[in-house]
Amino acid sequence: MKFLCVLCVLCGFGSYAAAIDREAFTFTKYDLEVRLEPEQQRLGVRGTITLRNDSAQPQKVAVLQISSSLDWRSIKIDGKPVQFVSQPFVSDIDHTGGLSEAVVTLPAEIEPKDSVEIEVGYEGVIPIDATRLTNVGVPEKLAKHTSWDQIGPSFTAVRGAGYVAWYPIATESADFSEGNSLFEVGERWRKREAESEFVAHLKLAGAGTEGPPVLLCESISGFSAEFGRNWSQLSDCNYSRLGTTIPSFVSAKYLDKSKPPLGLLVLAGHENGAAKYAAAVDPATKLVTDWFGAPTTPVAIADMGDSNAAPFESGTLLLTPMAAEDPQLAEINAVHMLVHSAFNSPRPWVNEGLAHFAEALYREKTDGREAAIVLLGLHQGPFVDEEKDVAGTPPKSPAKPLATTFDETYYRSKAAYVWWMLRDMVGDDALKKAIHNYRAADDTDPKYVQKLVEAASKRDLGWFFDDWVYQDHGLPDFRVQAAHPWKNESGVQIVTVTLENLGSAAAEVPFVVRCENGQDTRQRLQVNAKSTATTRVEQPCGSPSEVVVNDASVPESDLNNNIFKIGK
Repeated sequence: MKFLCVLCVLCGFGSYAAAIDREAFTFTKYDLEVRLEPEQQRLGVRGTITLRNDSAQPQKVAVLQISSSLDWRSIKIDGKPVQFVSQPFVSDIDHTGGLSEAVVTLPAEIEPKDSVEIEVGYEGVIPIDATRLTNVGVPEKLAKHTSWDQIGPSFTAVRGAGYVAWYPIATESADFSEGNSLFEVGERWRKREAESEFVAHLKLAGAGTEGPPVLLCESISGFSAEFGRNWSQLSDCNYSRLGTTIPSFVSAKYLDKSKPPLGLLVLAGHENGAAKYAAAVDPATKLVTDWFGAPTTPVAIADMGDSNAAPFESGTLLLTPMAAEDPQLAEINAVHMLVHSAFNSPRPWVNEGLAHFAEALYREKTDGREAAIVLLGLHQGPFVDEEKDVAGTPPKSPAKPLATTFDETYYRSKAAYVWWMLRDMVGDDALKKAIHNYRAADDTDPKYVQKLVEAASKRDLGWFFDDWVYQDHGLPDFRVQAAHPWKNESGVQIVTVTLENLGSAAAEVPFVVRCENGQDTRQRLQVNAKSTATTRVEQPCGSPSEVVVNDASVPESDLNNNIFKIGK
């Protein structure tokens, strides 16, 4: 009878847990002590987390999730153990494809906007695990170049939520095989935690005469303590607000080839690759200082053991293989990180978008405009596909306004194009002035950036920001509707050009009237959504052959209808 009573209680609790709101609480503060044991691939964590009830209902149950390779050891409130049930939870938010979920019964209901502090303890191993990728058919070898997170004797690198849940989170299930499920769950999590405070004190201990490896979380920081043959290495993850930062850490026997403020940590045998980065610092600093101010905040680029590993950037740390010795890649990465050293914004589309915009500026300076646009184009594919879905009837994907999105496809790739288009419209001097006048502390109004650019350029740009930043209507789709060559009374060749925008976002687009003798004429024209615009172009040559709209500097949904042949 007693067994049946217990069984009934557990069954009842299970059905209750299945109905709980996993995203009711926002994790507003982390304060964690993390011990790493590389030889055993182990991680042990003790600390406190603060949860705020952001739902509309009082909550009696909270959910805490960590990687399925970790186990819950203790959960307390006010120093007293609380009842919790640990269960597996399928989700691709973690590299294992699963989470260890603790369903916690709180001592009292937490009212909306009230908070509770929870003491947690958990431990386990973090080996390389590409399960979530191999489950959807990615070959294992390729999957491990992407899912490279691990704690290991010779190399440790672990990314946070979205890769490895090494700190507690709470999300609904994310599934790689279900469209954008993983990205939507991850975006919701990042948006909820954007203002959260995160502190993790990392300690790596070992023994031996070679001394401790480097251990870092943000830029190059931390210190070591040696006691005979025993040593420990300490480092702090300390973020006053997470924003788009994914708390991550790395440890290896690095050689320090830093050139302040850019920290360069390279593995033995890859010194030539690090030298390419060091050589890029001075020219990159010159461009960054001109546009964004002098780099001052320490930032770091750290080498990876797998020369084919996918790079990863978060906050002030970039992990990327240096074995390739690619000078162009070194230049671009150096520019990107030095922008983060010089400039900071709480808005993802500003902070990360400008760093990617700067990459294109640098490429234009070294190899010309066409090369810069090719570099921008490397970002285009994913967000263009999503924007086509946004503009569809009915929409297949939800709109993601750039001003509020935490989808990195948008705040990195689309944002880079937005800054490039603004620069084409207002010119270098005006945009530089706006950027130099930017103050993160003053950016409390969604229209703050617009006002800065308008003041510097003395142009009304409300139409552009409405379509590209504040709203997400999709993309433009340009075509040349007509082109009529004629001569005026003075015998000057004129071409009347009518451009049509079949898409749902306005843009100022470049176009060129080409001549058989190569004397092309370039102009720009604003074309509103679902509209046409006409202008006249004085043409120095006697025989215009075609009109081409858009040099690919404006992202659009269809680039196959941009050429108009002028009849003889």
